[in-house]
Amino acid sequence: MKKKLLKIKVLVMDVDGVLTDGRIIVDSHGKEIKIFDVKDGFGLVLLKRAGLKTAIISARRAEAVTARATDLKIEKIYQDARQKIDAYENLLKELSVRDDEVCFMGDDLPDLPVLKRVGFAVTVPNGVAEVKERCDYITKNDGGEGAVREVVELILKAQGKWKSLVE
Repeated sequence: MKKKLLKIKVLVMDVDGVLTDGRIIVDSHGKEIKIFDVKDGFGLVLLKRAGLKTAIISARRAEAVTARATDLKIEKIYQDARQKIDAYENLLKELSVRDDEVCFMGDDLPDLPVLKRVGFAVTVPNGVAEVKERCDYITKNDGGEGAVREVVELILKAQGKWKSLVE
């Protein structure tokens, strides 16, 4: 696992079920509300301080995702990505990285094509069985409850960057 983590330059995340708990909340005006974990957000800040890049690939579009990604200065945001592999191919070109330099976090069947390609594939405890079978790592924390932070720490500790960031 450490050998794979040493190569990672980009963390790519699905949204629903990874950055959130997977619930879609719609208010009485039809506006979608998402709940994000502050520790995940700070983990992404630390990852960027360490020189790594971040991206989102989501099959859905939500203003809340755009706002959160902008706040966290996430480099690439792909929404309405029904075929996530197409967005992933664009990401590789735009960031000039290879498959083995990418960690992807997903939880459902649309994530499988990307999970099969990346250098380090991650899911959450309630990811579907087919995704769990394909992943290198299953987080202890649930999506929207620190799963992203857990993976950030794994990467940064494996790369020897965690201690200096904490100090």
